[in-house]
Amino acid sequence: MTAIDHMLQLHILKLCILGMSSGVDPYLNIYFVVCFAGEHLRICPQGNTCCTLEMEDKFGQQSKQDFENLVDEMSHELRTTFVSRHKRFDEFFLELLENTERSLNEMFVRTYGKPYMQNSEVFENLFAELKRYYTGGNVNLEEMLNDFWSRLLERMFTLLNSQYVITEDYLECISKYTDQLKPFGDVPRKLKAQVTRAFIAARTFVQGLSVGREVAQRVSKVSSTPACIRALTKMLYCTFCRGMPAVKPCKNYCLNVMKGCLANQADLDPEWNQYIDAMLLVAQRLEGPFNIESVMEPIDVKISEAIMNMQDNSAQVSYRVFQGCGQPKPAGITRSARGVSDVFNARFRPYSPEERPTTAAGTSLDRLVVDIKEKLKLSKKFWSNLPEAMCVEDRVTAGNASDEDCWNGHTKGRYFPEVQKDGLTNQVNNPEVSVDITRPDTFIRQQIMALRVMTNKLKNAYNGNDIYFQDSSDEGSGSGSGSGCTEVCPTYMDGADATEIPVVKADRSGPVGDSASLYAPSVALPAMLALSALALHRQWR
Repeated sequence: MTAIDHMLQLHILKLCILGMSSGVDPYLNIYFVVCFAGEHLRICPQGNTCCTLEMEDKFGQQSKQDFENLVDEMSHELRTTFVSRHKRFDEFFLELLENTERSLNEMFVRTYGKPYMQNSEVFENLFAELKRYYTGGNVNLEEMLNDFWSRLLERMFTLLNSQYVITEDYLECISKYTDQLKPFGDVPRKLKAQVTRAFIAARTFVQGLSVGREVAQRVSKVSSTPACIRALTKMLYCTFCRGMPAVKPCKNYCLNVMKGCLANQADLDPEWNQYIDAMLLVAQRLEGPFNIESVMEPIDVKISEAIMNMQDNSAQVSYRVFQGCGQPKPAGITRSARGVSDVFNARFRPYSPEERPTTAAGTSLDRLVVDIKEKLKLSKKFWSNLPEAMCVEDRVTAGNASDEDCWNGHTKGRYFPEVQKDGLTNQVNNPEVSVDITRPDTFIRQQIMALRVMTNKLKNAYNGNDIYFQDSSDEGSGSGSGSGCTEVCPTYMDGADATEIPVVKADRSGPVGDSASLYAPSVALPAMLALSALALHRQWR
């Protein structure tokens, strides 16, 4: 606690000394100095005093400032924790997205060459929408991913059937058969499940850190009531008026004053604790099946596998499309005239792991989340513990000194009233601070509501659901970004061993097609090219 200005202390002592009768030792008898009658005082005990009414008013102003400064000091670590961890997680995620997009672009340029570069906006739009979702945009992840695969199918179908004129109407017809055709195999379904859960968890988690930061910053800016200021003045500065500047308040006395002044803040604690618990649950998901880092790093391989599946099935896909949408009109150019370089091909090359960009902030998601979890755990019960933390010896109170050697609000001696419980309603009989329990602080209630809303979002994210896009008519299924599960979401595994968690583990065991299937259905490259592509694909990464 900030002590009264040194010059002010000297001024008070000087007044006391000048008011004494001659021949009395001012330092030995300062407690008994009779300066003047204190009937004029409104806060401090009315008796022998060294203070004027003007000085008492200044003490009130100083008490208010001291109290606000102390709350600010006590909450500083909490606020900086949320600010720094939000910044680190946000930077980590955005850099992860940037690195993943760059990695995919580099790999696809060397793998597919010109056809990819001519159609790269499909992939650029994918990452732009993922980033827009993460940063709070109104994006339905499932619909966006479905649209990505539809656009990719249209581009690949056009390339694979370049001897025909593929119109916009024809492409629209193709999109109707996407679910039936499954041209990319099972990759879109698995990737959609992994991406939606991981992105929902990551976005909700960083939003949770942001809400915690804002609540901590707002609630730390306390607004002292007149009754609180009077109680603080009496506790902190009336000892100076009585000529006892070295006597500190009794601890229980301090606790009752602080519990009265911070009654509304203590009411924040139950919702704050539930919010922290929900944050910890989502953090567990980020460490496990919803690990966004494990989802994003192999996404280039996943999409490439889907393209290979399309190559394998191109003849069958084209045949079924022709059956459903009709035979398109022939183009005026043959495939042989266009050249091999103008279509997708599987020119895989070994890809060294060292070439992958490092993750953001020089750390992994696991280590980052572990650090955040530890900080979150320490912040539980912060608001209800605040009075106890403020009433410690080195700040305000006499600490472990004798019960008889502390200021009890009237004189130096024992403090008898019992300590009140936490919260607004428990201050009805607070002996030190007059609290109107019928008028909760509106600002604090707003913060409680903000925490409640965020806790609900976090609980949904824990189950893989994005409440922004849940179907209100079918709460069980959830038609939007979430998976719709109400308990623990299933883990999609590529292998038979369900104990090998990451759901996001790269699946390289799918069929790897040869480049022939990306040409006309009647054209095929030698089988050796397919085997070479398969061998290089398995060595890759």
